[in-house]
Amino acid sequence: MTTTAPRLGTALARLLILAAALLGTLLAGAAPASAHAALTGSDPKDGAVVATAPEEVNLTFSEQVAMSADSIRVLDPAGRRADTGEIRDLCSGSVVRYGVGLRAGLPDGTYTVAWQAVSADSHPVAGAFTFSVGAPSTTSVALSDQAPGGGLVGALYGIARYLAYAGFAVLVGGGAFVLVCWPRGAGVRPVQQTVVRGWLALTGATLAMLLLRHPYTGSGKLADAFDLAGLKAVLETKTGAALTSRLLLLGAAALFVAVLFGAYARRTDPKEKKDLSFGLALGGTVVAAGIAGTWALAEHASTGVQPGVAMPVDILHLLAVAAWLGGLTVLLVALYRAPSVERSAVERFSRVALGSVAVLAATGLYQSWRQVGSWSALTGTRYGQLLLVKIGLMAVLVGIAWISRRWTRRLAEPAPGGADGLPGGDEALDARPAAEEPVGGSEATKPEDGAENDGAETDGPESDGAEGSGGAVGPVDPVRAAQLARQRAAVATARRKRERDADPERAGLRRSVLTEAAVAVVLLAVTTVLTSTEPGRTEEEAGRSTTASGPAAVPDRPVDIRLPFDTGGVDGKGVVRLSLDPGRTGANALHIFVERPNGKPLDVPEIKVALTLEAKGVGPLPVAPDRIQTGHWSASGVQIPMPGDWRIQVTVRTSEIDQTTIDKNVKIG
Repeated sequence: MTTTAPRLGTALARLLILAAALLGTLLAGAAPASAHAALTGSDPKDGAVVATAPEEVNLTFSEQVAMSADSIRVLDPAGRRADTGEIRDLCSGSVVRYGVGLRAGLPDGTYTVAWQAVSADSHPVAGAFTFSVGAPSTTSVALSDQAPGGGLVGALYGIARYLAYAGFAVLVGGGAFVLVCWPRGAGVRPVQQTVVRGWLALTGATLAMLLLRHPYTGSGKLADAFDLAGLKAVLETKTGAALTSRLLLLGAAALFVAVLFGAYARRTDPKEKKDLSFGLALGGTVVAAGIAGTWALAEHASTGVQPGVAMPVDILHLLAVAAWLGGLTVLLVALYRAPSVERSAVERFSRVALGSVAVLAATGLYQSWRQVGSWSALTGTRYGQLLLVKIGLMAVLVGIAWISRRWTRRLAEPAPGGADGLPGGDEALDARPAAEEPVGGSEATKPEDGAENDGAETDGPESDGAEGSGGAVGPVDPVRAAQLARQRAAVATARRKRERDADPERAGLRRSVLTEAAVAVVLLAVTTVLTSTEPGRTEEEAGRSTTASGPAAVPDRPVDIRLPFDTGGVDGKGVVRLSLDPGRTGANALHIFVERPNGKPLDVPEIKVALTLEAKGVGPLPVAPDRIQTGHWSASGVQIPMPGDWRIQVTVRTSEIDQTTIDKNVKIG
């Protein structure tokens, strides 16, 4: 039969798969951005110089955080603990504030405050700042450069999160595919194995996340995964409760899988099977929604704008993803490993996938508005950029799915020689493996070109004894038997290849579904990274005070500016964050933070600052800041002689020969 159906070229398919694999590798190595909560204030302020030591240090956050006994540490210039270790909850109404008491009789010098907490959307956040008592001094405190939730523990936790999403999709989508699209698939072993492996992946990943949660949000040491006290503390948190609930629901899911592939697969009476199918569909939907709810209750959907609407929307979004991508996985397994797949099953899944895409579009639109908030955040924040990548991958996936639907319609068209589109009226997409091909004495194994007949039909005593139909059975030559087995396998393989080549619709459907699955793997990776990234709405709101050009200073608020730079050398790109406190005439404290593009501190050999008031012909006034720690420079007593529109120039040197000067105008009152 001559086909005119759309055909996805082999070169294009390989190119898409290669691009998907490269993108997946890139995303797998990308470090997660800072999470939702942010430090919005402190007392004493960062860089402040106070006459006498305060009784306590207070930190104010943008949203609720979980604090442990060691979440706030105050270190003296020698690196010794200067706090009492007792965290105080000072929250009042919408103000989220925590403090720690300081020991009495602290000497003068520069103190470092290091803090670490867990935001309401389950991700760890951390930071540090300094203040001085009496006068600034040198400090020997060296803080870790590792970002919160990073290192080996962070990588393992990220892998577990990805496996949890993938296992959920295969478990829920695979079960739905069998119940809704292909009831006969409940008795097909490769399908059973795929769904069971999805359950095992989700269960194993959940257990791993539960064990890794303590070091992930705390020390970062893998050995702490087996700290029973830490595990007990995790179980008392919102995330620990969600993971525990997920494990309990997975017990119910195991019962669902056992009935689906046991009693349901063995039922032959149509009425009994229909009743059992209804019960499984109802119970499975409840369990699947419950498992999806463990993500919604513990991550981004539970915080921010409209959490009461966002959580059920997030559950619908996850269920739609599972129905599409999980069903796609099981369909791919069935097309390659199952003896046959009914055309009606492929057509039903095509309709299910179309409905899932519609749900994904509606829920994704709402989530995008909620998490991004503005067009500028869509392109100017990491969350927005990842969201654009996800939308692009979704568009590619929908395009490939459209091609798959075209192949499915071709399969449904009647063809000459049979009532249902295959010669002889075959109602299935034959995909039998080699072990199921008839061998020995059948037409399927007869050599066709003469070359394959060599040895297989040779006359002689061994042939008469081993293969004859009427003589006495003689001794069997093992070498001869092995040769015959290889010949039969080669003939069976050649026959299956001819059948596939003679059925381009089936081959085209396989290729398009395989490509669709490859892109889906990368899409799932992007989604996993997206769920650990700070939403664009909050990132943009937090950065408004630092990204505005020419910020107007006020007496009780420091001047904060952000200056990207590129010296052109190795490690030559980054961002300088500069804070001038209190941002008015007279003495000011200057703090400079040098960061890599991913937000991690960057240690540079030299930083210089100059201030110029061009309208009055003042300057440039040089400032030579001192290095406090990696990526942090500070200078005290920076004199601003008069108000006006000052130009602040920062010279960054990243090597012996690579340096650049960047500047910005700020209004100092």
